[in-house]
Amino acid sequence: MNEKDIVKLKSRLPKKPGIMGKENYFNSAVLIPFILIKGEFHLLFERRASGIRQGSEICFPGGEFDPAIDKNFRDTAVRETFEEIGVRKNKIKIIGQLDTLIGPTGVTVEPFIGILDLVGISKIAIDKTEVEKVFTVPFSFFEKTLPDKYSVRLQVSPVEVDDKGNETKTFPADELNLPSRYTKPWLGKKHSIFVYKTSGEVIWGITAKLIQELVSLTTKSKI
Repeated sequence: MNEKDIVKLKSRLPKKPGIMGKENYFNSAVLIPFILIKGEFHLLFERRASGIRQGSEICFPGGEFDPAIDKNFRDTAVRETFEEIGVRKNKIKIIGQLDTLIGPTGVTVEPFIGILDLVGISKIAIDKTEVEKVFTVPFSFFEKTLPDKYSVRLQVSPVEVDDKGNETKTFPADELNLPSRYTKPWLGKKHSIFVYKTSGEVIWGITAKLIQELVSLTTKSKI
């Protein structure tokens, strides 16, 4: 490498650094929907239909970025909201975006905050193939209620085991003459999991983390 190569390298560096290898993740966007009910803002949630991926869990509207349809992640959040609960773009006022969340299981989430121009939720037309029901919780509940906090630790394994117990080596640490600890499963970093219990529902995981981040921001604004 010479000075010309360095100049070329400099010209090709990202102007705005992002997430390296993002294309290898499940890249998604969600809408965090606020709705005004009797003078108080609520968060709107979905219970996912039981027969789909992560069925019966509580979440915000959202889904995978589709480059064939979406110009950006904001489009994804708005499109998925319409597909899942029938709220059209002209009824959604986007007021901002949280930082990208990178989940421990290989997912990235671009969270957008929006206000729904709706009078209650009784006329929301949900897609029953994706959504079992919708419900709301006053945001003040989350401001006043600390979530339960747990932790998990993911395991990295250099082998895959099929349903019959057969092992397939996917990372030949021994052949690469790497330290012996990499020839068997090793533990990764601990990850915190937040859990809110409300209205007979358990809100946890990424959804609860997004709520916790919102609460943190609103609390700072009140100091």
